[in-house]
Amino acid sequence: LVLSLSLLGGTGAQGMCGDPPAAQSRSIPAPQLSPEERLSPHMPQSLRCDACHAIAFQIEEQLNKAEGKKGKKALKESDYIEVLERSCSQDWESYGVLELDGEKRLSGPGLPSQHPLSVLVSGGPWPSRLSKLCHGYVGEQGEAQIYSAHRRGSAALRQLLCHGDKGPCTSQKERPDLPKALQNEL
Repeated sequence: LVLSLSLLGGTGAQGMCGDPPAAQSRSIPAPQLSPEERLSPHMPQSLRCDACHAIAFQIEEQLNKAEGKKGKKALKESDYIEVLERSCSQDWESYGVLELDGEKRLSGPGLPSQHPLSVLVSGGPWPSRLSKLCHGYVGEQGEAQIYSAHRRGSAALRQLLCHGDKGPCTSQKERPDLPKALQNEL
């Protein structure tokens, strides 16, 4: 009875029941970017595989959306050329770089989800690098070949753009969270 009264009376109870739990404080530094990563107009070699997967995802999304408007029918050449141009010319602002376990990775839609406690550096040179790289893939592979791969499925599109002899992911060690991909940029 005495214990109940002391809890109800408030003595000694504030630290246990009345206060919210103490929040843990963590400091998460922003990725330390090299001069190349900060200043070069080109996508750094170490991020090209991630960039290729982001580009393949955006191309796939835009082509699926366009086909959805046509009842999932194949697009005419002029239509898919326009969609590919729009895909590469988008703003790419939702992409950026973060650092996980000492390794810099590109992050954004279509890429594997990253650690929830990380700092993403977006904007700056990343959107123009992705756009330039996307236009390079379209120019190198050709619109018809990209659209044909898309029609066979997202795996075929990723294989065409990101994997193979000249792919940006081929020369990297295999990552468990990403399949192999391409490494070329025009």
